[in-house]
Order: sequence, then C-alpha cells, then structure tokens
Amino acid sequence: MAESKRTETGEGRRVRKRRQTRERIENAAMALFLQRGFDATTIEDITEAADVSKRSFFDYFPSKEEVVFAWQDSFADRLMAEIAARPVEESSVEAVEAAITTTVIASVDERGLALGELIRCTPALKARDQLKYAKLEQKLAEALLLRRGNDSEQRSRMRVLAAIVIGALRVGGELWQQRPAGASPQDFAHEIFAELWKMLAEFGDQAKTRL
Repeated sequence: MAESKRTETGEGRRVRKRRQTRERIENAAMALFLQRGFDATTIEDITEAADVSKRSFFDYFPSKEEVVFAWQDSFADRLMAEIAARPVEESSVEAVEAAITTTVIASVDERGLALGELIRCTPALKARDQLKYAKLEQKLAEALLLRRGNDSEQRSRMRVLAAIVIGALRVGGELWQQRPAGASPQDFAHEIFAELWKMLAEFGDQAKTRL
C-alpha cells in the first residue's frame, strides 16, 4: 500500500511539473510574441525566457506556431465540457447556443483579444487559424451526437448543426472585430444566434416552396 501511494504521488508530481513547464514556455512565448511580434521572436528567445532547453521546448511544441494555437485547443476542450454539462432535457439547439455563448464569453479577455490581433496581423498564423474551425466542427458534432446517445440516425443531423453553428462562429468572430467600443460579449453572442436562427427559419420557409 505504501509503495502504491508513493508511486501515485510520484506520478502526480511528474504530471504537475510537466504542466508547469508547458505553461512557463507558453507564457514566455506569448509575452515575447506580443512584445516583439511573432516573426521577430525565435525559439531560442523563448527557451531563454522560459529557462528551458531547446530540446525541452520541442518536447511540448513542434513549432512556435503551435504555441500560439495551444489556447485554441483549450477553447475546444472547454466547449466540449460545456456541451457535456448541459441538461439532458435541452434540445441540441439550446445546448449548443448556451455552451458556445458561455465558452466564448469566458475567452474574451485581454490576452485572448491580443492573441486574436496577433494572428490577424501575421500571415503565417492567419492561414493556420482557419484550420481551427474544421477541428471545432468535428469535435462539436461528436459532442452533440454523444448527447443523443450516439444514435447513428442522428449523426448527419448533428454534423449539419455543428457545421452551421461553427460557420456562424467564424462570421461572428469577424464581426466582433468591427464591434463598437464597450460592446458586451454576451449581448453580441445572443444577437449572433438570434440572427442565425432567424435566417435558418427563413431559409426553411423558402425551401418549403420548392417541395
């Protein structure tokens, strides 16, 4: 029993140390990117600021681009957790709107806004940024299907819903950059979804005339 406890404690320390090292690298890199710009920051700059070796850097990140997009992976993870936490009696539409609104609002902070601006101003990052939507769409479809008990008959419906919602999220992100000063993220998210459901209803009415 004592040996098992020591092993568990040792594993916990290793996991914690790896997490702390990863966070130190990420924080050092972000500070440099925002201060100097992405292109002007080298991996050597990051490792020196984080006090790690170059080999350690590559243990956690295959490139400096991946450091920037690590926060996007955490956004996807938080969104999946929010979807899973929604009440089972909610419809898929209600669950996805509530989960995305909560996750987006939680992500709109000073650092998130600064990173968004960095990505938009850096061509290499801007091109890579588009891949996040494909990943989000796939993960969202899987999370929504899981809420429906992995019913194979619902797979296509959940994929379409995920594609529509992530498309709206992409457009919303672009519109957010044009927002007036002091705009409320919560009000903005609600407006985007209200407009989305309205448009879908209108498209549905138009489609009925073709039946």
